[in-house]
Amino acid sequence: MRIKIIFTAITATTLCFSACNQHTEQLPTIPGRPGSIGIIGDTADVTTPVQGGVALIGGGGNVDGAFQWMINRSGGGDVVVLTASGNGSYNHDIDSLGKVNSVETLNITSRELANNDTVANTIRNAEMLFIAGGDQSRYMNQWRNTKVNAAINYLLQEKKVPVGGTSAGCAILSGLYYSGEGGSAVSDSVLANPYDSLVTLYNNDFLQAPYLQLVISDQHYLKRGREGRHVTFMSRIIKDHGIFPRGIAPDEKTAVCIDAQGMAKVFGVSKACFILTDSLKKPELCEKGQPLQWNYNGQALKVYEIPASATGNGSFSVADFDPAKASGGAWYCWWVENGHLHKKAI
Repeated sequence: MRIKIIFTAITATTLCFSACNQHTEQLPTIPGRPGSIGIIGDTADVTTPVQGGVALIGGGGNVDGAFQWMINRSGGGDVVVLTASGNGSYNHDIDSLGKVNSVETLNITSRELANNDTVANTIRNAEMLFIAGGDQSRYMNQWRNTKVNAAINYLLQEKKVPVGGTSAGCAILSGLYYSGEGGSAVSDSVLANPYDSLVTLYNNDFLQAPYLQLVISDQHYLKRGREGRHVTFMSRIIKDHGIFPRGIAPDEKTAVCIDAQGMAKVFGVSKACFILTDSLKKPELCEKGQPLQWNYNGQALKVYEIPASATGNGSFSVADFDPAKASGGAWYCWWVENGHLHKKAI
C-alpha cells in the first residue's frame, strides 16, 4: 500500500521564501498532471493507514524532525507539495528524510487551477500535506472557497492525515489568521496603533485544522521580534470578534507538532510560545491611533515557552490549553503598557 503527503508553498516579499527552501531548481510542468512541476517515485495512487496531526513550522529553514514526524504518521506513502511559487525543492528534501512512495509538487497559482478537479483529487488522494512559506495572502486569494480549499479540509477533518505548514503556510493553518496582505506588520508600529492598516485578520473562513479554531499563530517569532504584533492581533480579535484567542508561535527552524489527541511537542533549534488569554482580562485600551494598553498589573497574558530539541521536547495540550498539562518549559507573564510589551518569569 502507498501513502500520499501534501506540501504547499508560497512566494512573497513580506515573509520568508528563500530561507525556507534550500534548493532553487525549477521543474517543468508534467503533461496530464495539471499544476505538477515535478514528481519523485511512483505515480500510481496507494492507500495506507495514517495518523492525524498538524505541524506548525516557524520558517527560516527546514525542521527535519518535524518532517520525519509527518512522514512516520503518513505511513511512508505519497507526498504532495502545494506551491504558488514554482519551486520544486521540497521533492528532494522530503524524499531524503524518509521512505515515501512518491513526492509531487503542485504549483497552484490561480483560482482556475484551484478549482481543477484533477488537482483537487490529487490532494484528496494524499496521505500527508505540507504548506510551505511565502505570502499567505496569495493562498487566501487564490485558494479560499475553491476545490483545493475543500480538498485540504477533507484531509484535515475526514481523512485525518498529517498536515504541516511553514511560515505563511503555518499562518493559514490556524482558524484565526493574519493575511499579510499589503505588507508585513511590525510589532512597534501596531502596538502604537492596533488598527494600523497592515493588521488584517480573518476568522475561520479558510482551513479547519483540529484544535486550532481559537488559535492564531505567528512565525519567525523571536528572530523577527514578532511577539508585540502577535499580542496586538490577539487584542484585535477580542475587540472585533468577542473571541478570546489562544496563541501558538514557533521561532525560526522550530516546529510545534500536534498529535491527534491535541498534545504538542517542539522540534528544532529554538523555542515556541503558547499564549493564554483570560476572559476576565480584556485589553484596557484597543483603539485606532492610540497605543495598546493590556496590563492588568503585569498579568494580562500567561505564556508557556518550550525550548525545542531535534527529537521533540516538552508537552503542551493544544486541545484545551490546560496549564496543568504543560511540561518541559517555563511560564511567563506578558503585558502591554502604553504600546510597549513587557515580560517576566513566573
